[in-house]
Amino acid sequence: MAKKTKSRSAAQAAVKKRSGAKAVARSSARKAVKAKARTTPAKAAPKKPARPKQRIAISHHREEDFKADGLRVYAKYRDLGIAEASHGLAHAHVIRLQGPCDPNEVSKLHFHDVEFQMVYVLKGWVKTYMDGQGETLMKEGSAWTQPPKIKHMILDYSDDVELLEVILPAEFRTVELKA
Repeated sequence: MAKKTKSRSAAQAAVKKRSGAKAVARSSARKAVKAKARTTPAKAAPKKPARPKQRIAISHHREEDFKADGLRVYAKYRDLGIAEASHGLAHAHVIRLQGPCDPNEVSKLHFHDVEFQMVYVLKGWVKTYMDGQGETLMKEGSAWTQPPKIKHMILDYSDDVELLEVILPAEFRTVELKA
């Protein structure tokens, strides 16, 4: 009986040894395939054009920097220097809507041909309409994003409203729509 036990454990050891050798062989084969994959040149992906290096933009609050030279005649804009510093990648400005709100001038349905747009209410409040969202009252501390080309308009705002707006890219088209 002792011999059978010995031969059974010898057989088990031989099986373990063979399967261990197979595992080493499989492992070596995997390593060779992985190494070949690393050294084989991949299909060349189209290279994105290199963007010019961005620079630091610092903008301190100065009342004289608010200009009536933006998209809307009822607003003053303070450019934060992001467009120039990012070579057109993004634009950021503080907007002061001039009160009192005149819905005949302000409430015009439109969209912006942008990749990204975010607005943050710094002061006051603004009531907006966005397609699919409806009317929303945004107060100091509120923020929202507007998906590309979403139809929207301002319905009303407080006399002291200030907004921070960030848009990508810096240059974009605005399209006025018939309501």
